[in-house]
Amino acid sequence: MKALKRLALAAAVLWVAACSSTDKPKPTALETLSPSIAGSLVWQARLEGIGFPLAVAARPDQFVAAGNDGTVLALDPGTGRELWRASTGGPLSAGVGSDGRYASVVTRGNELVVFEAGQERWRKRLPARVLTAPLVAGERVFVLRVDRVVQAFDAVDGRALWTYQRPGEPLTLAQAGVLAPYRNLLLVGQGPRLVALDPLRGTLRWESAVATPRGTNEVERLAELVGPPTRIGDTVCARAFQAAVGCVDASRGVLNWSRPNAGASALGGDAELLIGADATGRLTAWRTPGGDVAWTNDKLLYRDLSGPLLAGSVLVVGDLEGQVHFLSRVDGRTQLRLATDGTPVVGSPVLAGTTLLVATRGGGLFAFRPQ
Repeated sequence: MKALKRLALAAAVLWVAACSSTDKPKPTALETLSPSIAGSLVWQARLEGIGFPLAVAARPDQFVAAGNDGTVLALDPGTGRELWRASTGGPLSAGVGSDGRYASVVTRGNELVVFEAGQERWRKRLPARVLTAPLVAGERVFVLRVDRVVQAFDAVDGRALWTYQRPGEPLTLAQAGVLAPYRNLLLVGQGPRLVALDPLRGTLRWESAVATPRGTNEVERLAELVGPPTRIGDTVCARAFQAAVGCVDASRGVLNWSRPNAGASALGGDAELLIGADATGRLTAWRTPGGDVAWTNDKLLYRDLSGPLLAGSVLVVGDLEGQVHFLSRVDGRTQLRLATDGTPVVGSPVLAGTTLLVATRGGGLFAFRPQ
């Protein structure tokens, strides 16, 4: 069984690696642009590099990010001033989860490490690899392993609280999955299903399928949910890998809508629009209440777009050359383009107050303020 799981994981890793091969079409050349809005770089910081699925933790008073070498860094959103710095002592595979008090990452040696104000609080060795940033909430730390087993720990002392395991999927995706809070529930991706667990006991409350896997073999039927999800009030939306995008009413555990869309990156949105890029880089904006298409944009094809961020009147998305594109939420037209360090934008842009933070593969942390 263990050998089978290793083989399954290896297959998923190879599949994702194939997506980034040199056989892909060349990125679409960027159109000549006359900016119609203003924006500028307000500060920047640097980490050793980011070669894992980083989730920058954004709170009103701090950004928390991490680099390949195990450095974990908290920065003031307004000024970029370093609030604290810590290290795991080894390279990372997942991070960062933070509730403002505790920050958590996972090392490549499968150690879950928790910091408080930059001081290591505890660490625990896990039995399997982790690629999804831990979730820190309610004085608990939740972990979603690559075998899709969920574990809960006490944030104060690292005491193991519970483990949730269901029959494993034949294949698992080698990228970040869904792990998020919703009111008094823990939302977890299990294959194409969004599952709600009791965070105190780890028991199942409800589940809802975002997609129906189809295909003649297990690779074609791989339709795991891609994280992070987008929460809009009681609505939680996510992508099922290379299959569909959909939204679930988390108050009832009922699927609101699902639409076919072959993509592999996270979504972004608000109560009006849900936005995501498919495998070619075509951006689509669906109307959040019912899933109707509002607009599409094919000006950024094959540019390996990041997850998007919808912030007020603009949509923000990064690309493989470190370009940050600011698009109109009304029709998807480009309004502004700002450069970073020339390496791919990783994860999704995040917002704290009026400061937008973008992280790059080269380890750059770039704070912008659109006007």
